[in-house]
Amino acid sequence: MNDDAPAHTPAPRRARLRAPELVGKGGWLNTGGKDLDLAELRGRIVILDFWTFCCINCLHVLDELRELEEKHRDTVVIIGVHSPKFVHEAEHAAVVDAVERYEVHHPVLDDPELATWKQYAVRAWPTLVVIDPEGYIVAQHAGEGHAHAIARLVEELEAEHEAKGTLRRGDGPYVAPEPVATDLRFPGKALLLPSGNLLVSDSTRHQLVELAPDGESVVRRIGSGERGFGPDAFSEPQGLALLPDGTVVVADTVNHALRRFDPATGAVETVAGTGRQWWQGSPTSGPALEVDLSSPWDVAWWQGKVWIAMAGVHQLWTWDPQTGTVAVSAGTTSEGLHDGPAPEAWLAQPSGLAAAGDRLWIADSENSALRYVEPEGEGGDGYAVRTAVGTGLFDFGHRDGDAAQALLQHPLGVTALPDGSVAVCDTYNHALRRFDPATGQVSTLATDLREPSDAVLVGEDIVVVESARHRLTRLRLPEEAVRVDAVAHRTQRAATEVAPGTLRLDVVFQAPTGQKLDTRYGPSTRLLVSSTPPELLVGGEGTGTDLFRELALNPEVTEGVLHVSAMAASCDDDPANEYPACHVHQQDWGVPVSVTAGGATRLPLVLAGMDA
Repeated sequence: MNDDAPAHTPAPRRARLRAPELVGKGGWLNTGGKDLDLAELRGRIVILDFWTFCCINCLHVLDELRELEEKHRDTVVIIGVHSPKFVHEAEHAAVVDAVERYEVHHPVLDDPELATWKQYAVRAWPTLVVIDPEGYIVAQHAGEGHAHAIARLVEELEAEHEAKGTLRRGDGPYVAPEPVATDLRFPGKALLLPSGNLLVSDSTRHQLVELAPDGESVVRRIGSGERGFGPDAFSEPQGLALLPDGTVVVADTVNHALRRFDPATGAVETVAGTGRQWWQGSPTSGPALEVDLSSPWDVAWWQGKVWIAMAGVHQLWTWDPQTGTVAVSAGTTSEGLHDGPAPEAWLAQPSGLAAAGDRLWIADSENSALRYVEPEGEGGDGYAVRTAVGTGLFDFGHRDGDAAQALLQHPLGVTALPDGSVAVCDTYNHALRRFDPATGQVSTLATDLREPSDAVLVGEDIVVVESARHRLTRLRLPEEAVRVDAVAHRTQRAATEVAPGTLRLDVVFQAPTGQKLDTRYGPSTRLLVSSTPPELLVGGEGTGTDLFRELALNPEVTEGVLHVSAMAASCDDDPANEYPACHVHQQDWGVPVSVTAGGATRLPLVLAGMDA
């Protein structure tokens, strides 16, 4: 040790901005009825998590933060700021349900009008903002993969403010709600077993539940009921698919794995996934138990394989039980609606699958779309993705009629019907819809369902999983559709005013303390830019390795959305460490812009750090 070294490392200099107050018309959850303000949180490190419950990336961040929340519970207060994308997400009761459904164990501010979102200049879900014990913003992080960086920052802030005398330890403001006794709690998907019983994924209770044919009487429960990844544990399971041998494949969503359940013996085994979440750069094919997956949400047996709705990366994968391998089968990981050959198609959080002959139907939830995969090419050795209903990320509603103008709102389930049509669990419209490929018409079969997430045919009836009513509801398939008043919506976020001509795009990324960009094997950053409509950009679209770009805006297009996807990989900055720990940070933004004289000439998007 060098005796001349200082006794302690000086605190790092940080940009500091006073944190705006927390305001939300929906009020506070998980506080025992008490309103919170930043003044009473002085002395604590506050982490604001801007989220919305439709967003799979937001759900990933909730899971990333669980360990930090537990380890630093006497110094850190995490506050979820719920900022809705869809109309349904602005309903207070829906936010209450989501907080329980996803086991959010910290205070949540319901901000249906995005008041606090605007005050903090947030541009994307999810975004994390760190406030120090003196009430100043010291960091902002957009997207996933930042838990390690925030954990390190928390330790720095603890040491710094302990030394200054401005750190206050103690219990946080979280008050757990009273538990509610029901046989099911936010069930996800259902399956008709050969025995005539129904198997249901009881997602919030981390179990499978076998019900008698009445759909109510519990025959048995599979799984301990505690979140885990052992032979007797699941973590928020969702999709179920019956295999030809009578076993059931389970999409074990938060474990990022596929499990196989044998109804005859009750045994559960892992058949795909490692329990770790897939990140950019990880293998996309290979031995199933060696390849990471990302939030598999549904599964279906089609064309001799199990197809997987890989919601976490906006793709479809397949698992081949014969070879024991997995592979990507559709999607690029870019989020959006783009048809064509399966490897080039864009999806957005696919969450429901149904096989019907030569089509695999997809509930593409974030696109509010019904889509399908079909064989394409000589010999049918390739596949293509097509859209039946839906136009993209920002248009949704409840409108029947011709498929070209019909609207859905965040559907999670799809079911093939005997007449060749399909039923869609139109989740955020609380409705069961129907699309008929023969006529190209969309109709409404039933309303007043509460967040329907799946449906299964049982004889001449259809049994709907009413997730937010914690039950299965049996309906007789109606011969005539229900008539509803048409409603159309667009995602409401204030447009950023930008000047015509050249727009400088800067993705701000500051590597966490003790880390640096990993350039050992080439560029460690990636930037992908596109627009809606495509004519908005006349230059600057496409993929590159710099986190900045000069964009040329079309003077004839006055408004649109810039789609920006950024990734940065950082590793421990220690030359002596041959195998440094590395982390991937990534986020997708959809930035509404209005081209206006006098608008901004620079668009900063913060991936990690602060915009200087």
